[in-house]
Amino acid sequence: MYTIESENHLKSENYLHEFFRTLFANRRLIKRVFLVFAAITLLLPLLLKQSFDINAQVMVQSKKLPQADTGSASLLQNTDRFLPPTLADMETESSILRSPDLVRDTLDKMHQEGYFQDEDSVLRDYLITPLQEHVFNPLRSALGLEADPVRDTRLDQLTLQILEDLEISPVPGSNVITVHYTASDPALGTLIVNRLLDNYLVQRHELHSNDLPEAFYEQKKVQYQKRLGNLEGQRLALLEQTQAANPEEEITFNLNAINLDKQALNQYRDRQLENQRWLDYLQKSLAVARKAKLSDYSFPFTFANTIDNVAFEDREIRQLGERVVEQISQYGYEGDIYRHDSVPMKILYAQADRTRKQFLQVVSNRISERQKALDIIAGVITQKTARIDEYKARIHELQNVQSTLRQLNTEIEALHQAFFTYTQRYEESRSRSLLDGGLSNARVLSRPFEPTEASFPQPMLIIPLGLLTALLLAIAIGYIREFFDHRFKHPAQIQQQLDLPVLMTINAEQATLPNPHKPGSLPWIRYWVSD
Repeated sequence: MYTIESENHLKSENYLHEFFRTLFANRRLIKRVFLVFAAITLLLPLLLKQSFDINAQVMVQSKKLPQADTGSASLLQNTDRFLPPTLADMETESSILRSPDLVRDTLDKMHQEGYFQDEDSVLRDYLITPLQEHVFNPLRSALGLEADPVRDTRLDQLTLQILEDLEISPVPGSNVITVHYTASDPALGTLIVNRLLDNYLVQRHELHSNDLPEAFYEQKKVQYQKRLGNLEGQRLALLEQTQAANPEEEITFNLNAINLDKQALNQYRDRQLENQRWLDYLQKSLAVARKAKLSDYSFPFTFANTIDNVAFEDREIRQLGERVVEQISQYGYEGDIYRHDSVPMKILYAQADRTRKQFLQVVSNRISERQKALDIIAGVITQKTARIDEYKARIHELQNVQSTLRQLNTEIEALHQAFFTYTQRYEESRSRSLLDGGLSNARVLSRPFEPTEASFPQPMLIIPLGLLTALLLAIAIGYIREFFDHRFKHPAQIQQQLDLPVLMTINAEQATLPNPHKPGSLPWIRYWVSD
């Protein structure tokens, strides 16, 4: 047990000794390899081409679903509805944003503004393209060959290059699309991304919008104005024909008037019935009084009128009644003294009879007055009945007018809504500046800004990793050299490989001389590298 532990201990010590022996035996190779790779690492940040990361974000608020065709004759105001975007919608928006046609159109506009101009593009624009378009293609057409299309290969190459450096992807679980572009020129790259976003908003609006040309909207606008003017003219003509400003208010006024007249008519009818009964009673009483004897002087009605609970008597009737009563009473008293055929009795009888006839005549006049008053009440009832019938006829006429006006108003309101919708869409299509003001359901969440530091290469990351990699690679090359070197390096190898005892070891290595130069100077570094 003690022997095994000793052997294991010796082996572990031999491994460590072997590691350091190999390291020091190949220190010159390891040092030189490390220095070479360290120099390459230090030169990499200077030799590698710088690139800048430009980022932007686009937010898609909703997707638009058209519910009606804009080419139809009638159009409601709320014809479109908006739904939250799904994952497929976000992928579609990303495809629109990364489409080669969109990128090429953006580059073409920038090229026309003077960007991407170099010697090759100038030679192509001013020499090769005109020659191909005006010389080679006409010759090929004259020989019966198909003309080659004039293509701008420079724009195609730029488009492919930008598509390789452009990364567009939707953020998972959101309605945001990230735009990442790697460019060597930060100012030009920022401008490209900004122009790409602007062009995306315009082309997206054209894809999702159902706008029609402006001439169509102008034509529809004139048609709606004419139709609306005709309907308004019909409405005004109908109101003028019926002489009504507001049929609904007039109907309400007439209904209130009918209600008041009906109440008054009921009162007049009650009064007519009451007066008719009294008139019949008075006529019968007058007929009985005329047939009665002189001694039956009383009349069963005083002709008193009650107004507001105050009784007003007829003075003439009262005075004549009292005179008749006095004369008849005097005639009765004198009849006890004189004979009936005497002159005084005849005179008293004549006076009493004349007064009684006068009284009955006044009563007859009062009855005639009541008859006239009854006729007046009947006339008032007839007038109020006719007025109520006129009100009813007017209400019927106004109701017919109101029904026609309701139809006209409904059509006018529909035309107003359609006209408003067409006008709104006409203004939307005419003014592209409104795209950023609320008509588009896509927004640029964050615009790209020009970066101040390059994203690649990063010296603070490349140099430490490069030095560590150079060190490990140098050590690995030293071990590889040691692995393929089969020479004996120490006495233990002789005993291990040949199974022969080692009698003597002669140290043939020369002593290492110190560096004679000043530390840190160039000769000192040269001597240290070559050592």
